[in-house]
Amino acid sequence: MQYSVREFIEKAAANLGITIRWEGDGINEVGRIESLSTPYPALGTGLIIVRIDPRYFRPSEVETLLGDPSKAKEYLGWIPQITLDELIDEMVAYDLNQAKRHALL
Repeated sequence: MQYSVREFIEKAAANLGITIRWEGDGINEVGRIESLSTPYPALGTGLIIVRIDPRYFRPSEVETLLGDPSKAKEYLGWIPQITLDELIDEMVAYDLNQAKRHALL
C-alpha cells in the first residue's frame, strides 16, 4: 500500500487524538487542528500544526514521492516486520515520551 506525506501526518496526528483540517493550496497549504480527543494544554482547535517549509525542498522537487520496497525484497530478501501503522505508533509513542521527559526537566 502507498501513502502520501499527508496521510502519514494524519495517521500520526490521529494517534495523538488530533484531527487535522487542511487549508490552502500548494506551498501555502497548512494543517490546523480540527478537533482534539485528548487534551493537550498547549494545543487548541484552529491552531496551525503543519506548514510547508521551502527550505526542505530538494533541488529538483517532484510532486509525488512513493517508496517501492520491491528491489529490497527481490535482491535482499527483505520483508517488513511491522506495518506503517505500527511504525507510526512506535514513533509517536517515543516522541511523546521524550516530550513528557523534557517537560519534567
